[in-house]
Amino acid sequence: MSKIKHHLSDQLLMSYAAGALPEAFNLVVATHISMCDECRARLETFEAIGGAVLDSAEPETSSNALTVDLAATLDRIKAQDVETTTPRKVVPGVFPKALQDYVGGDLEAVKWRPVGMGVRQAILDTSNSASVRLLYIPAGKALPDHGHHGTEMTLVLQGAFRDDHDRFGRGDIEIATEDLEHTPVAELGADCICLSATDAPLKFSGLLPRLAQRFLRI
Repeated sequence: MSKIKHHLSDQLLMSYAAGALPEAFNLVVATHISMCDECRARLETFEAIGGAVLDSAEPETSSNALTVDLAATLDRIKAQDVETTTPRKVVPGVFPKALQDYVGGDLEAVKWRPVGMGVRQAILDTSNSASVRLLYIPAGKALPDHGHHGTEMTLVLQGAFRDDHDRFGRGDIEIATEDLEHTPVAELGADCICLSATDAPLKFSGLLPRLAQRFLRI
């Protein structure tokens, strides 16, 4: 597997460790962590040091004090070398174990629905605060040009895609926010399969995608 180049931020990992992310984003983060030794090691360190901070905090500790503790924790982590302590569980198939456990299997368990131009999606069942879906993009095909009303977190499970800004291969994660507009295109070769979570509808440029958006729930 090619080296993962696009990782999760410290803030996202800390939010995941604290249980502060919506279920949809939790699934994407957990799946990436199961693929990425670097992010998994950082998470383990955050959990260890964060646990020590909480253990030492008084019950009446204010939110401002906790914010200071968090900043201090991040500084301590950045100042040390992080090593992976837990061996990664590897299972055969396209989906990592974290996602297989959630879906109930690998690709054969997915009930795809067409969304046009050969692209297919499968919306996974999560809480209403955000949505998550599997995307199947045939090699060489593009998703419609779009921006974002919120945050979109996309993890590549197979193949690769490029947009106006960078390339994302297996294990890479793209975090798109309201200031990003792009046109993802699947590279030639293996069809691209992604896991994507959003906390707000996408902002499509074209008329047809906007008309279909309500029915496709994107």
